[in-house]
Amino acid sequence: MSAPSELGDFLRSRRAALRPEDVGITPHPTRRRVTGLRREELATLANVSITHYTRLEQGRASTASDGLLEAIARTLRLTDDETAHLKDLARPGPVPPRPAQPRVAQASASTRQLLAAMAEVPALVLDRRNDVLAWNRLGHALLAGHLALAAPDTPAARPNLTWMLFLDEQYRALYTHWHEQAELAVAALRLDAGRHREDRALAELVGRLTMSCDEFAALWARHPVRTCTSGVKQLRHPLVGAMELSFENLVIPGASGQRLIAYTAEPGSPSEAALRLLGSATAPVAQDRTVLRHLSDTAVESALRSG
Repeated sequence: MSAPSELGDFLRSRRAALRPEDVGITPHPTRRRVTGLRREELATLANVSITHYTRLEQGRASTASDGLLEAIARTLRLTDDETAHLKDLARPGPVPPRPAQPRVAQASASTRQLLAAMAEVPALVLDRRNDVLAWNRLGHALLAGHLALAAPDTPAARPNLTWMLFLDEQYRALYTHWHEQAELAVAALRLDAGRHREDRALAELVGRLTMSCDEFAALWARHPVRTCTSGVKQLRHPLVGAMELSFENLVIPGASGQRLIAYTAEPGSPSEAALRLLGSATAPVAQDRTVLRHLSDTAVESALRSG
């Protein structure tokens, strides 16, 4: 994922998405050889030199000012996320030297305690590649009950939600609107890939997904770019049926891109009832027995004191 080639592909994809008439250009009656805007048309509309723009698209421009990039972004009608992505690709920072042995990402002890305390809220911790670093019992039951609860504890076997979305049939079937979810996942991954060129594991994930799944490869080639910090997911859970859950992405400060995702249901809704049922259905039997034993011991102690 070299920045120059990514930049050129991204700009060409956005030029192709704009028709001349969309920007006030009357098409010539003869057949056009390109889809969308030509380079010279875009340069003229953005009021930049065609030579400068061509060098930028070819990855041969060493510097690009905010003014130039924003003029191009306005002309291409880029969103805020797409504009940020354009700047990441056009002006990549220096790639830091790779450590001799990269650190394996871990959820901190305090973060794990927080997850455990959120017993009635499905929650999990992800890194920027969407590797699951930890989840609480209800988060595991909601998203991946077919996997081992301890799967995130082994770095080599950690679930990756993007990989699962495309290549794990049970996780894929969880999403009622799978195509919408897939496009959002690819768009978020593209944004992170532009920001973190040095992340070899992220590049390898994209490569494996591209080689293993035609659907991912087709979406990746379209260059979607979008971030998503909150929203609503429509799920179809194999144990409790349909659910509509809100989710929030909460960035964990000082944790190198880690974020906590929590899911909630509207109070009093069928989704809240389904979530409670899921919690009851997946509660460990040993835990229930411990609670009963504790209650029994408490009753005995109370009787002895009263006697």
